[in-house]
Amino acid sequence: MNLHDQLGALESSLDALLQSAARPAAVSPAVVSTDESTPNDAPAPLPYRATDGEQVGVPAEPKELKPAAEAEAQPEARAEPEAPPTLTVSRPDRNAIEMSIAGKSVLLSPEGVSELIQELSNVRASMSAEQPMGVAPGWRFAATKNPVMAVQKHANGDRLLIMRHTGHGWVPFTFSPDMVVELYAMLTKR
Repeated sequence: MNLHDQLGALESSLDALLQSAARPAAVSPAVVSTDESTPNDAPAPLPYRATDGEQVGVPAEPKELKPAAEAEAQPEARAEPEAPPTLTVSRPDRNAIEMSIAGKSVLLSPEGVSELIQELSNVRASMSAEQPMGVAPGWRFAATKNPVMAVQKHANGDRLLIMRHTGHGWVPFTFSPDMVVELYAMLTKR
């Protein structure tokens, strides 16, 4: 099963879950755990687990029907809406991640992760809400020291700079001639 099929399966599971959440549901909510192991840790267990004694995905016991007079005397409490499904990402070994939504899991290889990053990056770039202009305090990142680079010059004077990040892959940037001068000044400033 390729990445697109796996993502499609996750999307259809999420759609089905959201549709069932829109109807009065008789299924107990799922318990989702977060597993944030590092590459040097031992393989982590699967991220989706029920708590002791909990039955996940089992229909609730049918409610006892009350006579009409009793039902009018005691209005039933309104049911709280179920929490939206949660995406859980775990790392079962160094060269794989496992993503779960509503109990449906997909195991991704390094190639699958790269493809997912590329697809998400393209989608995020087309969204109307832009990325923040400043770097948030405490922002976590993985920097690539001395990345491999390629440059192309366009007819209008712009420069295309493509840098290879170890996590994101090839990341392209286009600079106007003025921005090239500004970038050079920033990089050589003491």
